[in-house]
Amino acid sequence: MDCSDLRRQAAQMKKCLFDQGYLDEQFYQLEDLQDDVSPNFVEEVVTLFFKDSSRLFSNIEQALQKNSPDFQKLDSHIHQFRGSISSIGALRVKNESTLLREYCKKENLDGCLKTFQKMKREHAILKQKMDDYFQLLRQIGTAEDATRPII
Repeated sequence: MDCSDLRRQAAQMKKCLFDQGYLDEQFYQLEDLQDDVSPNFVEEVVTLFFKDSSRLFSNIEQALQKNSPDFQKLDSHIHQFRGSISSIGALRVKNESTLLREYCKKENLDGCLKTFQKMKREHAILKQKMDDYFQLLRQIGTAEDATRPII
């Protein structure tokens, strides 16, 4: 597969991520920060988000597992997670976190538990899709490097 085919495939993949509601316009703003000095900036930020989100998920899960959850503390963890989500434009996960905060404010533990599970599923799906997208971008970079003349 040549570079132009790979680029078309990557563009289509990204379009699908937007069309299916996985990403929002914040992702474009993140891409605008990428340049020749840091050509993998977006991938690095998204990878950092996924690493950090496992810690935040753990904090939320621990708060939810208590017999009598501290909903104020839980809300604080969700708020922090939501900030991270927003920074990369993860729309579906952000929507679930908004719903989770609403259940938290109502102190609806059952709603919190169900929504948290859905948020984790959306997060896992997004992670896989982003991993596939960045793998394709790396293939493009490798293909472009192979076609550059040696000086």
